[in-house]
Amino acid sequence: MIEHLNGKITYVCAGYAVLTVNGVGYQVMCPNPFVYEVGTEETMYTHHYVREDLMALYGFRSRKERDLFLKLLNVSGIGPKGALAIMAFGQPDQVITAIEAEDEAFLIKFPGVGKKTARQMILDLKGKLTLFAEAPSEGLFAMEPVSVSEQLDEAVEALIALGYAKKEINKVLPALKQEELSTDQYIRKALQKLVNH
Repeated sequence: MIEHLNGKITYVCAGYAVLTVNGVGYQVMCPNPFVYEVGTEETMYTHHYVREDLMALYGFRSRKERDLFLKLLNVSGIGPKGALAIMAFGQPDQVITAIEAEDEAFLIKFPGVGKKTARQMILDLKGKLTLFAEAPSEGLFAMEPVSVSEQLDEAVEALIALGYAKKEINKVLPALKQEELSTDQYIRKALQKLVNH
């Protein structure tokens, strides 16, 4: 198991970031890769996911984020893509509150989470996430804007990579186009609108 990697971000796209450590570039799947800036030194807390047909490395800014991701993975019906989409929402407190309050209506708004999976999340995780309730979310979405249209396009790509349908994304695009934000801010705002819609 790889606990963490420390290196330089050398590439960022909708689904992952590349962290180069001692000349080796690791493709690390992230909830929101655009929180990383090319050229910066970063530490990613990782989970090496191995399945018969898939081997992937998932990375997070803190151990708490990674551990919450692992808790979500342990729920029957939630795979890495679904857990990543929930983590990308960037507000673990709201997700935890929904689980504690048995708010299925909130949970089914995430891609790949239906009523059965939402019920399973509640059964498996209720009362077990108090440790994560104060997980830090500051800094998850902080980067300077480059170009509004380019960043909005990148945000849309990231949402598609998380499993949201283009039809759903198109519903929130008009509101997003009215603001000048960084890619990760667009992603965060879109996720809030998609989940709270």
